[in-house]
Amino acid sequence: MPSLAARDHAVLWHPYTQMQTAPLPIPIVRGEGSWLFADDGTAYLDGISSWWVNLHGHAHPRIAARVAQQLQTLEHVLFAGFTHPPAVELAEGLLEILPPNQRRIFYSDNGSTAVEVALKMALQYHHNRARPRRTIVAFRDSYHGDTFGAMAVSSRGAFTAPFAPLLFDVAFIDVPVPGREAEALTQLEAVAAQGDVAAFIFEPLLLGTAGMITYLAEVLDQLIACCHRHGILAIADEVMTGFGRTGRLFACDYLTEQPDMVCLSKGLTGGTMALGVTSCAGAVYEAFLSDDKLKTFFHGHSYTANPVACAAGLASLELLRELACAAHLARIGAAHQAFEQEITGQPGVRAVRRLGTVLAVEFEEPATTSYFSSLRDELYQLALQRRVILRPLGNIIYLMPPYCTTDAELTLLYDTVRAMRELVCRRGALQAPVVV
Repeated sequence: MPSLAARDHAVLWHPYTQMQTAPLPIPIVRGEGSWLFADDGTAYLDGISSWWVNLHGHAHPRIAARVAQQLQTLEHVLFAGFTHPPAVELAEGLLEILPPNQRRIFYSDNGSTAVEVALKMALQYHHNRARPRRTIVAFRDSYHGDTFGAMAVSSRGAFTAPFAPLLFDVAFIDVPVPGREAEALTQLEAVAAQGDVAAFIFEPLLLGTAGMITYLAEVLDQLIACCHRHGILAIADEVMTGFGRTGRLFACDYLTEQPDMVCLSKGLTGGTMALGVTSCAGAVYEAFLSDDKLKTFFHGHSYTANPVACAAGLASLELLRELACAAHLARIGAAHQAFEQEITGQPGVRAVRRLGTVLAVEFEEPATTSYFSSLRDELYQLALQRRVILRPLGNIIYLMPPYCTTDAELTLLYDTVRAMRELVCRRGALQAPVVV
């Protein structure tokens, strides 16, 4: 019988994968803690939480038990005209920990759709108030998802090029990285003064696919304050940063200003089930309340507020709020800080960025830095050879482990990054021009 990988190759199409040239996928059959186990018994340390979704470890028994119990009670019910306990309880729990101005939870099924919901809410909010606005503002290097609205407000490049003529225009401003804060503020003020901006969407404090780029809470406060002076809705895309990744429950917890909407997914269910959330402030929700049915928010999904997914979210939220999880966040953050101090300034290292449980190392790259650089593939394969799953962003490697990752497992991750630095140095020496 053909191997699982061969059977996969015969019938499946994988994301972000050139199927003609990609090697066969690694078949994973089991997970436990921070480890994933292949069908040949090989164990891989998951250093990126399986695309940033896993918080508490794979196959967590408490989440599994809650899901199993829910499956025996209610697997699904349409959410138009009906409700159920897990949806209500999860919404209540989320509103307890989200920024205090958030009043309502709208469920969807992933991060991209959570963003789509927010964009549609923002545009219809102004329409319902008889003051239509059309412009969305976003950071130039941002990423918000792969559906059309989410693509439109994301950085334009190779991934979006085939669809560029179909994407709506967006006013992009610079990311306010340290030393460049004034440019971003000036650009936003100029766009806002035109009076047609409906919303500003942003990844708070940490831009993921841009290379784990960080910026300060103080400047984001100023950007949000500018929005509110001009009647612009502020949308915080916390799909990646939410649920402790930045060291606090949400990146917005570092702010004084509050967003008008928050998008959540990924860690929402602890990496167990697909689920998305868009929360909103009371004023946004109230703009849709009317005797006029045309002011209804006409958006929904077949699996909106799926009870099983909501049950997984409840179990994950309980784990997140326990003292043990807070201790893990502090421990991983301290370990990252120590490693940052060690590797910063070493040969082959261009920059190191850290926020909470996220650590990124940007390596020197003699050739043009790109997501498609050959260095990216070499770094990826080196990690796999060491039985570690990392997914470089071009010449940038990042660590975002599950919170249960032990100190010994963190050491394995750091050792892998050390080996990557050595590879970069050897590679640079081979590519360096010969001086005669």
